[in-house]
Amino acid sequence: MSFDSLALDIRFEVAKALAREVGEVAKKRFLDRSSFTIGFKGPQDYLTEVDGEVERLIFSRLHQLFPEDGFIGEEGAGLPGHEGAPVWVVDPIDGTANFAKGIPHFCISIAAIVGRNVEIGIIYDPMVDEIFAARRGAGATLNGVTMKISQAQDLTAGSVEVGWNLKAGPGKYLALVGRMVGTGASVFRCGSGALGLAYVAAGRRDAYVENFINSWDCLAGIVLIREAGGYVSDFLAGEGLRKGNPLLAAAPGVKDTIWRAAAIEGLVP
Repeated sequence: MSFDSLALDIRFEVAKALAREVGEVAKKRFLDRSSFTIGFKGPQDYLTEVDGEVERLIFSRLHQLFPEDGFIGEEGAGLPGHEGAPVWVVDPIDGTANFAKGIPHFCISIAAIVGRNVEIGIIYDPMVDEIFAARRGAGATLNGVTMKISQAQDLTAGSVEVGWNLKAGPGKYLALVGRMVGTGASVFRCGSGALGLAYVAAGRRDAYVENFINSWDCLAGIVLIREAGGYVSDFLAGEGLRKGNPLLAAAPGVKDTIWRAAAIEGLVP
């Protein structure tokens, strides 16, 4: 089975509309703090029933429209799909800890891959009504306006987001933060890897690095950054899609500096 450009363009438009639809659901629940309870999948791994609700809604809409497509969701929804068909990779709420604690910095992340190509990336922040969208080969936009990567050539006035995941352990995280501080950059961690990557694509950050990240947190951001003119390491190398990988994304002018300083084990150019 093969998919032409038109078939993917249709999926791109559907994904944008769907991100807005489910984003409104998430926003409504966020604003009504009594409408959900907070649980944990593990230490510092927050979960609310809203995550599952939004994921099920995304899955049902996509499966109804594109029954041949595969699906991978953070909260467990999955479908292999037909051979050669697009596979949707979804984080229903990236930044669940923020969502749970009443911090309005979270997003819906929807990506579609065909083989090893990330074809579609949509990240929607419903609290500020910002939709970051990219279609491979067609550029990246923020609310319909073309996005461009930062033009920074050094990090003395730059900023880097350093993502955190317990799988890498606190020692590796603190060491990575220290190396990033050593570049002269301001270092941030805002609690949503997907939004952190979207901000790199929009030129709001100069780089993003993480010792370990899952596919649903980063695939949409990867195509956003590439289409905005930035550099991203090969996240899909090996078992990246199913098991995660380290990640480095940067503006071209600071890529070499970030790469040398990050020194992340297992990072693939």
